[in-house]
Amino acid sequence: MAEFFDTINDKHREFIAQQPIFFVSTAASDGRINLSPKGYDVFRILGQKRVAYLDLGGSGNETQAHINADQADKGRITIMFCNFQSPALILRIYGKAVSVMPGDNEWDDLAANFDILPGTRQIFNIMIDSIQTSCGWGVPHMELQRERATLIKAHDNSDGREWLAKNELRLSSIDGLPQKPPTRYFGSDS
Repeated sequence: MAEFFDTINDKHREFIAQQPIFFVSTAASDGRINLSPKGYDVFRILGQKRVAYLDLGGSGNETQAHINADQADKGRITIMFCNFQSPALILRIYGKAVSVMPGDNEWDDLAANFDILPGTRQIFNIMIDSIQTSCGWGVPHMELQRERATLIKAHDNSDGREWLAKNELRLSSIDGLPQKPPTRYFGSDS
């Protein structure tokens, strides 16, 4: 049975801390819905009504494009955690997000909550509207073997100037929504 909460409580904190993966979903008023899995230790609880996650460069930047697309939607985002062990549980965070880029006024204070990883492109700062828990009885049991090192290795072994130049060409989402490219690259040359 689903339960709704206005704030993150201690049980939610404990549950989130145990999950090795979370999923991020966003949508602009038109176009595709984006759903992305996120690994690594990049999620932080910053208060009862505020969370954030460190975002690494990858194959696209749909989340940022959706968040910035429609002022009427004001950055709608859903974060979902599933327990693949026992007890079965799903936790969703519904909120409004903003993308904080290196060089933005809020960057230093927000970045202090994270270990900045190679390939870091932005931090999503999320104000919580509500939290929902549900049974998760349909989620299978699975075991984490290990994190994939490929993305961080790729960023760590790349030339930041080349990566930025390549990604500045990608200034729109799949649906043509504008994206703000990173102005700083975090890699082996940082």
